[in-house]
Amino acid sequence: MIRMRNLRKDFTVRVKAGRLRREKRTVPAVDGVSLTIEPGEMVGYIGPNGAGKSTTLKMLTGVLMPSSGSVRVCGLVPVPQRATLAARIGVVFGQRSQLWWDLPLEASFHLLRHIYRVPAEAHAARLRRCVELLDMGAFLATPVRQLSLGQRMRGELTAALLHAPEILFLDEPTIGLDVVSKRAVRGFLAELGRSGDTTIVLTTHDLADIERLSRRLVVIDHGRVVHDGTLDELHARYASQRRVEVDLDSPLPEPVALPGIRLVASAEDGRRLTFTLADGAGAGALVAHLATVAALRDLRVREPDIEDVVARLYTQPPAP
Repeated sequence: MIRMRNLRKDFTVRVKAGRLRREKRTVPAVDGVSLTIEPGEMVGYIGPNGAGKSTTLKMLTGVLMPSSGSVRVCGLVPVPQRATLAARIGVVFGQRSQLWWDLPLEASFHLLRHIYRVPAEAHAARLRRCVELLDMGAFLATPVRQLSLGQRMRGELTAALLHAPEILFLDEPTIGLDVVSKRAVRGFLAELGRSGDTTIVLTTHDLADIERLSRRLVVIDHGRVVHDGTLDELHARYASQRRVEVDLDSPLPEPVALPGIRLVASAEDGRRLTFTLADGAGAGALVAHLATVAALRDLRVREPDIEDVVARLYTQPPAP
């Protein structure tokens, strides 16, 4: 569905080269990205600010011309075939709108039906499904300018899908949304991803979106892909470790000595302990041991935090 080979985009900027003089400098925003995305995949595309995420999406949608390399989307070359491609993709940019500001939300949807020349019956069926899944019935008659950010984002998602695109590009779709709106958008995207009818490329700074939605994670940094795989593979690559927090009635009589289990924190009274699990160690062995030497009051297993993992990815090399 998407094929990029050594894709590159350079920008020319002017930098100070003295008190009064400036000189031109070429800065790579995307630096040789090669990716293949198959039909029906949902791919999380993440990275820090300035990593090249939005620039990549703009090249994939035909907004920007690549400096070099090749890219095909739905078998088309995005820039020269932009008009044809537009009918086969949907795009949601967090700070851009494709809705008419002064019209009721439902009127925007009907205008888009005519723009994309969607048959009335197919349009009505897709609209009903989106309204139901995104809970939009209460504000369909409300002018777009009067909608909350969360309501408008649900409208943007619907607008991008009414012509049944083969690919949906999402750039920060949950930015600024409240908890209720985020839950609605994530639930809708999860349902869309499970159907397998639409290929989805999601860029976001909200890593909870990635954890809940994407099976495949592509991490980009300084314009280059530094990870392409699953979340589990990312955790393994950067030695992520689960934590076990235990509360005891009394301190342990002796230190725990089990393979792959390490004590990393202890309360002053020795009754609250935190252990890390590594090298395939399971929480079961630790719990069984503690149950024989102390009275357990409470126990919690904490999964690795993806934000910590991604932060380490940018600041340290992978585990050997």
